[in-house]
Amino acid sequence: MAPAMNTVTVDVWFDLVCPWCWIGKHNLAQALKRLRATDPGLQVEVAWHSVQLIPQTPPQGWPFDAFYEKRLGSREAVLARRAQVIEAASRAGAPIDYTRLTVFPNTAAAHRLLAAGQAQLAPAAFDALLTRLFEGYFTQGENLGDADVLAAIAAAQGVDPAGPAAQDEPGMEAASQGVPFFVFNRTWALSGAQPADVLWSALRQAASAVA
Repeated sequence: MAPAMNTVTVDVWFDLVCPWCWIGKHNLAQALKRLRATDPGLQVEVAWHSVQLIPQTPPQGWPFDAFYEKRLGSREAVLARRAQVIEAASRAGAPIDYTRLTVFPNTAAAHRLLAAGQAQLAPAAFDALLTRLFEGYFTQGENLGDADVLAAIAAAQGVDPAGPAAQDEPGMEAASQGVPFFVFNRTWALSGAQPADVLWSALRQAASAVA
């Protein structure tokens, strides 16, 4: 169904272990806050689509530092990338504590929890669940592949992991473009953790295209 004339839809593809997705979520929140001030009559509907970037991760995960050293080629490359991430995260207000990150987890079960949350929770409560998973990983170093960790989060957020779950389409756009990947009104696309002002402009552009 096409969005209403005064509504913009935003589809976001992401993975929970991607720091740029955590940063992108904060930047989108800032853009939406600005939009409420500049365009108070405009409604925005955000749909989150989780994508497991590295499905071959074993159930127990990999040691965090060893995984990134192998992925990026050297300890120096890891530290350079980490500095880049921390700078962007600081600008976005997205806390990341690398001293707590010891496991690169298999996120399949966490994605299933999100699917259950999408089916069972109101949008604001689902956003709280998504934020809780991101924060648990990036600020507390929680292993999002651990069944006990996920069970505790599910109980606290009011989700029945064995209950109804949303069925999402494969993230083909994200698979080809990388995440985070934003699509506005199913037409305008942006890839990467774009700054809040870029996302704000894209929202207004998408709104004007259907006005």
